[in-house]
Amino acid sequence: MTTSDPRLGMVAGEPSGDLLAQLLLGGLKQRWPALQSFGLGGPQMQTQGFDAWWNYDLLAVHGYSLELLLRLRRLFALRAELGDRLLKARPDAFIGVDAPDFNLGLEARLKKAGTKTIHFVSPSIWAWRGGRIHKIREAVDHVLCLFPFEPEIYQRAGIAASYVGHPLADAIPLEVPREAARTALGLPLDARVIALLPGSRRGEVRHIAPALLGAAARLAKQNPGLRFVLPAMRGVRDLLDPMVAKFAGQFELQVLDGRSHEALAACDLTLIASGTATLEAALFKRPMVITYNMHWLSWIRMQGMAYQPWVGLPNILLRGFVVPELLQDSCTPEAVAQAAQQWLDSPSRCEGVGQRFAELHHLLRQDTARRASDAVAQVLGR
Repeated sequence: MTTSDPRLGMVAGEPSGDLLAQLLLGGLKQRWPALQSFGLGGPQMQTQGFDAWWNYDLLAVHGYSLELLLRLRRLFALRAELGDRLLKARPDAFIGVDAPDFNLGLEARLKKAGTKTIHFVSPSIWAWRGGRIHKIREAVDHVLCLFPFEPEIYQRAGIAASYVGHPLADAIPLEVPREAARTALGLPLDARVIALLPGSRRGEVRHIAPALLGAAARLAKQNPGLRFVLPAMRGVRDLLDPMVAKFAGQFELQVLDGRSHEALAACDLTLIASGTATLEAALFKRPMVITYNMHWLSWIRMQGMAYQPWVGLPNILLRGFVVPELLQDSCTPEAVAQAAQQWLDSPSRCEGVGQRFAELHHLLRQDTARRASDAVAQVLGR
C-alpha cells in the first residue's frame, strides 16, 4: 500500500447508516483503491471491503429512555473495547456515520489521543438537542453535512463542516424505474400498490407495524384489488410474521426480504415509519403517510426537546406539512387508513407532491462521494 492510501476506522449503527457508509466508501475507494476500513458496521459496508469487527445490530436501540437504559452498560463496554482496538490500530482518521449518541463519545476519545475525527451525517441539532453542538466541537475535526443549511450552523460555532449532498440522492435514479421494479417483484403493472415500511429496528416494528397492518386491512375493504408489499429487514421477521398471520386472507400482502428500494419504486403510496426511509420515499417521488410510535416515556422526553413542528425529513426539508404525520396516539389503524385514502382519492395531489420531491432530489444530488472524499482528503492533508 502506498502512503496515499489511508486506513480508516468507521462505525455505522443501523441499516440506514450502513447504506450511507457503503456509498461513502465507494467514493473513497475511487480516490484510494487500496484504502482499508475497519470497525463496526454492516453487510453493505462489507461489499466495499470493510472489515467488520462487530456488527451494527449491537447498536440497535429504539427510544431514548427505558430501552436505552437497559442496554447502557453493554453499549459503554462495547464503546470502550472498540476505542481500545482503534487506538492500537492507529487509523489515519476515524469516520463516525450517524449514531451520534455512540459515536461522539468515541470520537472525543480518539481525537484527544491525536486521531483525526470526521462525523458523517450531522446530528439533528436544528431539530432537537441543540446543546450537543458543544460536544460535537470537542469530539469532531470535521462534519460532513447532508443538507445545505447545516454547514452555517457549525461554522458559527467554530466547527469545520462541508455540505456534501445526500448519497441516496445520487444512488436513487431521477426517473423512477416503476415498471422494472414491479416486474422484479412480480406485481401487476396495472394494480394499485401500497408499500408498508414499519422501520428497521425491533422496537419500531413492535410499536408501528400493527397500525400499518391494521390500516392495510381497512384500505383493502375500501379498495378492491389493492396490493401491499412489506420489505422486512434482517432480524425482525420473528416479530413480523405473527403480526402478519393475524391478517391472513384480509388483504394481498407480499413480505419481502429487504428490497425496500424496489418496493418504493414499485408502489403508488407508502405508509412509513419516520426516519431515513422517508427521505428515500421522497427521492422515489412517492406520496406517503409518515408514522411513529414509541414507549410513552421516550415520547415525553422527545416532546420536551423538539424545536420544529415537523418530524419527517421531507417535511423538515420542505418547511411544511407536505405529507401527513401521524405520531404516537395519532398512529392508529383508522387514522393511517384515512390519511392513505385521501392520497388514493386525489391523483392530482400525488402528482403535485411528486413534483416537489423531484425538486428536492436535484437539490440533494451533489455527487456526494466526490465531495465527501475531497473533504476527507483535506482533513488528512492529502
